[in-house]
Amino acid sequence: MEFAELPCEPNSALLSKMATNDGHGENSSYFDGWKAYDSNPFHPTDSPEGVIQMGLAENTLCLDLIQEWIKNNPKASICTEEGVSEFKNIANFQDYHGLPEFREAFAMFMGKVRGGGINFDPERMVISSGATGAAEILAFCLADPGEAFLAPTAYYPAFYQDLSCRTTIQLLPIHCKSSNHFKITQAALESAYEKAQQSGIRVKGVIVANPSNPLGTTMDRETLRTLVSFINAKRIHLICDEIFAGTVFRKPQFVGVSEILEEDPNWDRSLIHITYSLSKDLGLPGFRVGVVYSYNDTVVRCARWMSSFGLVSSQTQYLLVSMLSDDEFTTKLIAEIRRRLSKRHEFFTSRLAKVGIQCLESNAGLFCWMDSRHLLKEFTVEGELELWRVIINDAKLNVSPGSSFHCSEPG
Repeated sequence: MEFAELPCEPNSALLSKMATNDGHGENSSYFDGWKAYDSNPFHPTDSPEGVIQMGLAENTLCLDLIQEWIKNNPKASICTEEGVSEFKNIANFQDYHGLPEFREAFAMFMGKVRGGGINFDPERMVISSGATGAAEILAFCLADPGEAFLAPTAYYPAFYQDLSCRTTIQLLPIHCKSSNHFKITQAALESAYEKAQQSGIRVKGVIVANPSNPLGTTMDRETLRTLVSFINAKRIHLICDEIFAGTVFRKPQFVGVSEILEEDPNWDRSLIHITYSLSKDLGLPGFRVGVVYSYNDTVVRCARWMSSFGLVSSQTQYLLVSMLSDDEFTTKLIAEIRRRLSKRHEFFTSRLAKVGIQCLESNAGLFCWMDSRHLLKEFTVEGELELWRVIINDAKLNVSPGSSFHCSEPG
């Protein structure tokens, strides 16, 4: 990913507002850390004084198992002698619905990583170019320019890019606090909604990440019921980003919004939408495979034709059909990913504890939410950023300050 700043063109007045405005969302410490890494990446011999990347949620722990599977299954690829006989079929134009067998395999895998309690309907799936594309498609389908989605803090900094950059909708915070481990409450939801109303902003929905990016926690049933009840009462939408569903490495187990919908037939399912991808659970962000799963028929139809702007290569789909349909392999892979994540998380957090840095108790994802308040010279955002500059400039570690996730508590 390239974040280099380019000089302003002298004829910028001739360009569109999209090209010349500041709506890309990259003016934050989150992306500044990436830029510092990109300009001077660490290498043990070539650049030992470079910046170590710790601000990227990239799951590389089990790529060795996937690589071994690919070597053992050459027919899964049209680029091998064993699989090239399918080249003509796959290389030709494919409908933007996606390969039927791919949607079926993807739906089966979605259910599997969530514990097998829910069957996902392939006809409700819209394949997209990663979770980023899925989120933007939903934003276009659910809201008009100037309208807003509410997001509980701390939330993923790039939500702004995903949801707002091209749609020009707004993203407004639901302020959650460390005192209750950042749990979403009815009071916090009502407060954020009322504040938007008072400002004359129409709220069209709530977006949440479950498991949370960056907290690494999962929502309990009570919280999910609160959310579904709230959006039903307000007649607004709920987008659940479940991209880390398969990374839950210790109890409590993952509970998805689909399970909650089974509990009450009076809830309006047409207000519920899920985004998912293979980027985190399988560590395949470069494959750019995501999905919109909506309980709203109109949204599914609209999202399907919009997906033509960000299709997934049929070659990629073809390979993944074989992989995701291999029940023995995926069962082993999911279990091993969780085992290795748990081991890595325990190692990292225990070493932080030895130097007096505690972390929020978490059970999922690729994150450690550190409490560094005792290291601040002053309890302000600027005090937090001062500490962050020491970490990135002197210690050469790219970590992200809480303020970049819209956390209201410095440190």
